[in-house]
Amino acid sequence: MEFKFTPKNGNQGVDIVQRAALKWAGHICRREVGRWSRVILDWQPRTGHRSIGRPPARWSDDIVKAVGKNWMQLTSNRPRWRANEEALVQQWTEIG
Repeated sequence: MEFKFTPKNGNQGVDIVQRAALKWAGHICRREVGRWSRVILDWQPRTGHRSIGRPPARWSDDIVKAVGKNWMQLTSNRPRWRANEEALVQQWTEIG
């Protein structure tokens, strides 16, 4: 996979990884509901005892911060999702 993307902030490695994560997230969300990858995406762990400290970070939490809670619905329109990737990567980079 080759990217021809020059980031404005000079952190090309991070931008490539973030763009790949957005592409992968869109791909998984557009799959059929019964597929195991989609089931895992929607899976919520059982609630029980909490471990001490901060909860572990998930990649979907980063996407929610950058795109919003309805990001899974936005991926259904593939051309629009792909057209907005650069803006989403820039926004994701600014959020940190």
